[in-house]
Amino acid sequence: AYGYNPEGVRIGQESGRSRSAVKVWDERTFRNLDDSVELNTRNIKIALRRLRRFAREGVPEELDLDATIEGTAKNAGWLDLHLVPERRNRVKVLLFLDVGGSMDPHVQVCEELFSAAKSEFRHLEHFYFHNCVYDHVWRDNARRRNERIATFDILHKYGPDWRLIFVGDAAMSPYEILEAGGSVEYSNDEPGIVWLKRLVEAYRHAIWLNPEPERSWGYTRSTQLVLGALGPRMFPLTLEGLNRGIALLRK
Repeated sequence: AYGYNPEGVRIGQESGRSRSAVKVWDERTFRNLDDSVELNTRNIKIALRRLRRFAREGVPEELDLDATIEGTAKNAGWLDLHLVPERRNRVKVLLFLDVGGSMDPHVQVCEELFSAAKSEFRHLEHFYFHNCVYDHVWRDNARRRNERIATFDILHKYGPDWRLIFVGDAAMSPYEILEAGGSVEYSNDEPGIVWLKRLVEAYRHAIWLNPEPERSWGYTRSTQLVLGALGPRMFPLTLEGLNRGIALLRK
């Protein structure tokens, strides 16, 4: 434990210092993010609101006061009710959240983001992954071994009008991104970079929010690889970075 090898296997060690292990032979448990957290979410909510786009959809249930007044006046004073569908936020968001390992120090800010997103977007689907996205993801960390969701199923179910947001530090062994079998969880058939590119190609409106300081990205090989797959779509998970990311998603 606590040694360094760029192709090493970590056994019996709580966490990695250099984040370079290509396999971890310990069964680990990840915790679901709490989407009810409200502490310090106000500014995040304000930023996310800039992404909202409203449209009137569904059954007419809301009173159109102006049309009702006009209709009643034209109807010799007899009440003429006019109803319209409710205005709803029609923006749809896929939220992919990196959990466990090097993301543990960032749980609070991720929970704040998750809570704010649940509050602001009626159409929100969330999925968890560890380090890099591969051929499956999951919704519940406690059941991630038994209730996996195929990434291909997500690509087929959700159309290109959905916005895609990744949240993760992009810090891992390059092996996990570039190689089949690179996952520290299981033996994946295709490299993570293939799946990243598939997702970004399927969803033109996509960003990656990174809780690590932007000035450190150039020193992490895996972060550079993720940037290469995404293009200029990675932003720091700060209020300023979130505003920049939302501006890109709005285009």
